[in-house]
Parts: sequence; C-alpha cells; structure tokens
Amino acid sequence: MKYLYIVFLAMATFAEGQAQLLKARELFSRADSLRGQLTPLRTCYDINYYHLDVRVDPDNRYISGSNLFLFTATTDFDRLQFDLFDNLHLDSVLYDGQQLPFKREYNAVFIDFPQSITTGQRDSFRVFYSGNPVQAKRAPWDGGFDFKKDSNGKHWIATACQGLGASVWWPNKDHQSDEVDSMLISISVPNGLTNVSNGRFRGSEDLGDGYTRFNWFVSNPINNYNVAANIGDYVHFADTFRGEKGVLDLDYWVLRENEAKAKPHFDANVKPMLRAFEYWFGPYPFYADGFKLVETAHLGMEHQSAIAYGNKYQNGYLGRDGSGTGWGTKWDFIIVHEAGHEWFGNNITSNDLADMWIHESFTNYSESLYIDYHFGKRAGQEYVHGNRRGILNLAPIIGKYHVNNEGSGDMYNKGGVLHNMARTIIDDDEKWRQILRGLNRTFYHSTVNYEDIVNYISEQSGKDLSQLYAQYVRYANIPTLEFSFSEDGKASCRWIADVKDFDMPVRIRKKGGPYQFIQPKRQFTPVNIPGLTRGNLEVDTFNFYIGVLVEE
Repeated sequence: MKYLYIVFLAMATFAEGQAQLLKARELFSRADSLRGQLTPLRTCYDINYYHLDVRVDPDNRYISGSNLFLFTATTDFDRLQFDLFDNLHLDSVLYDGQQLPFKREYNAVFIDFPQSITTGQRDSFRVFYSGNPVQAKRAPWDGGFDFKKDSNGKHWIATACQGLGASVWWPNKDHQSDEVDSMLISISVPNGLTNVSNGRFRGSEDLGDGYTRFNWFVSNPINNYNVAANIGDYVHFADTFRGEKGVLDLDYWVLRENEAKAKPHFDANVKPMLRAFEYWFGPYPFYADGFKLVETAHLGMEHQSAIAYGNKYQNGYLGRDGSGTGWGTKWDFIIVHEAGHEWFGNNITSNDLADMWIHESFTNYSESLYIDYHFGKRAGQEYVHGNRRGILNLAPIIGKYHVNNEGSGDMYNKGGVLHNMARTIIDDDEKWRQILRGLNRTFYHSTVNYEDIVNYISEQSGKDLSQLYAQYVRYANIPTLEFSFSEDGKASCRWIADVKDFDMPVRIRKKGGPYQFIQPKRQFTPVNIPGLTRGNLEVDTFNFYIGVLVEE
C-alpha cells in the first residue's frame, strides 16, 4: 500500500558506528556485576550510619581518611562486601580493635570477620584509605573530584559521581538499594577554605596543622552518590521559606566574588520553585536537613540538601532554551531541574541504576510543571512538546539490571513526554496532581523499581497504563497509529508497536471539532466518529508522541 504521511516521526536509522556502540553496551564485565548486583555478601547487612572523615590536600590532589560503617545484620554471616575504587589504597579495616583480612577484586572489597555476625546484631567496622582519586574531566557527566581554581587563584573543588559510583572517592556499600539512615560528613581542608556538604552544619575545628575540619550531619536517608564535598572560598547567606511543613531553612554558599549577584538571582528563583513543586509533589522531603545551593565550577548536580549550582546566575540552561519555545528562559534551569530531584531521585530513589529513568523522566517533567504552575497549562505542554527535538529514539530509556547500567539519554526528554501523555490519558488534572503527591508520600525516603512506579500510577488513576510505560520505557521505537478507509468511507485504525496487545488510548477529531478518545488495538478496529474522512482527520500529536500513517 501507499501511505500519506500526516505526522510520521521517523525513527533514526543506525549507522554502522552507532550499532557497534550500542552492541558494546550490551557487554558487561565481572567488575560491572560486582558493582551492580545484590549478592548475599551485600544483602547480609543493612547500613544504618556512616561517619566519613576525609582530609583533602588540594595541591597534591590527594585524599586520606576513614569511614565508619554501622550496620545491622539481616542474616548470619562472617564475610561481606563493600566498595572502593581500586586506584585508592586500602590502608586497613578495623573491627573490635583488630585489623581484618581483606581481599580486593576490581572495585569490590571483601572482608572476613573472626566470628559469625548473627541476624539482628548491630555492629561496626572502620575503613582507612588514601590516594589520588579519579579526577573528573567533564563533571558532572563523568565522575570523581573536580579540581579547579576560582578567578582569584584559590582552590575550588567539588565531587560528582552519579552513575560512576560514590566509591570513586569514599568506601561504602555502593548500591542505590541501601540508603544510609543518617550520616556525619567531616571534611578537612587547608585553612582559609570552607567545605560545604549535605545536611546541617555541626561546626568546625582548627586541627592545629594548617587544616580545619568541617562537620555536616545528614539526619534523613541519603543515597551514596548524593554525598558531596564542596570546597572553596565561600561566603554564606540565608533565608527561609514558609512551606507545607512549616519553616524551611534556605542556605546559600557562593564564591565571595559572586555574593552580590547571587542574592537577587536566588531570591527570584528558589521560592517560586518551592511553591510550584510543593503544589505538585507535596512537601519538600528534607525539612530536617534544610535546602542549600552550593556554587560549583561544574554545571550542577542534585546532591541532597546541598544542590551543586553552576549555571552562572542566568536563566535557561547557560542562557539557552532547549525546547525552542521561549518558556525555558524565564527561569534558572539548574535550580529548577536539580531541585526537582529532591522529590524524584532523592526522596524516591531507584534501587538499581537501570531505573535511573525514574529520576530523570519525572524531573524533566517537573520543568514543565513549574511552567504550568506559573504560566499556565498550555505553556507547560508547549515546553514538553518543544523538548521532542532532543529525542533520538536509538535505545530504550531503561538500562540492564544488576550490572550498574543506565538507559539512554532519552530518559530526560522522552520521559517528560511520556508523563505528559499519562496525564492526558488520565484526563483529570487534580487526580494527576494527587498521583504525583501520592508517589512522594507512599514512597517517602524509599527505593523503588519500575513496577512500583507503573503499578502505582495505574492503580491510582483507575487506568491500566502498563502498556504505555512498557512501550516508551522498554523500547526505543515510538508506536505508530495506522488508519485505513474503506471504499464506503468507513475508518478503521490499528497500532504498530513493540508491545504485544498494545492498546494506548489516543485523541482524534474531525478538523475543527472537539477531540475524542479512541482505543485502537494491534488489529484494525472501526473508528466510530461519523463523517470522519482522510481529509478532515486530525490526531492529537501535540500531546501524543506517536507516528501517524494514513492509507492513501
């Protein structure tokens, strides 16, 4: 048959080099499994508390220190695994006053206890380590320490390690499924510099040797990659926000040279963001630890209660609007996007890196909801629609489980489009808002997987959205809606999709009329809209990211 392409969003074809790259991503090593898999040597203990105590020598780009592991045994064991990158030296592991034997394999460390640890037992050990950590070449897209200097020649340093893993700079149980309940972060830096980390400031100590230790306490559960050190010639100013759970402390740490421009810029952006997100998602999830922005040389990162900010005090993404609509330059992209992660990524955390799409899809969508709150629903949907131009459709947005593998970068823009389609199908904006708030309430300070999120949205909406999410998350292709007209003018349509029995509802209309929902199947089914013809058929491709084929 010949087809008239009304709105056919063609899939990008694989060049030979791209195909080889995607194939390479399917090959995983023993190191990937050790990092990504939950074996009995990792599930045998639940982390309750860390005390990370690290000295940073900026001139030599060298770190040394220790981390205390306080844990509860979930089963009987005499051996466990923790993680530390193998370029860092493991000096010793102390347990009950004695050194434990250990074995290293890639970035995993295995320690043997002198006797069995029994189920329910609370116990601890301390790891001492040192070395030159991995230096990030392009933070935050690659991980490690970002060693820079400010315009006055003073050291300006930050950590960023999402995906790569927190064990790139400190020893921990490096898997997203086990968030530590609370944590003390002690970072020692040369006198004249300040370290800012997550949580509440617990004071500083002059160590008498040219270094000062800065102590920060995190009272809420935190995932490992969020734990951050930010070192520089910082000045501090503060504010408060009266939100749904009372008064939220706002703290800002910026380079001394930028204080004057930081104050009005943060004032114009932070409180409007918090008002919008508390409306859509519920209370800010970390009132006990406060909200901080910390200026960094890299662009930004969602470090819980200490968001890294490097957008140079301008609106948009370094002044640009990726959607091409103009809506993206009315607010600071990094403040809105990274703060959105406090709800999706930090409050709700995927328990396997493969489900990183949960973090990034909802947070990309939060940008649209920010616009919706301040400029109206149509503006927010225009922004989502504009973001389509950044989608490649070359690989699924979900990764491979148990090998520390994330999905494609389409998890951002394609994920935002996906959630907007779910909202359109549910067709009840207040119900949708309550679903988003309910997600953050039901999975408060929890780790989740694909099924948790998709099942919750389906159950709360009263609509089975499992096939919608399966097609857009598990497959690279978008579905195509194919129309056929018989000789007597009767219309029928079907879905061409990867998901078996795919039957996503979609809106169509006769030109100029109101949209109506239909629910096509994988087989041709009649379209019961009187007077519908090839010439007056319109499909809602503004809200539905699909291809459309019409028989000529």
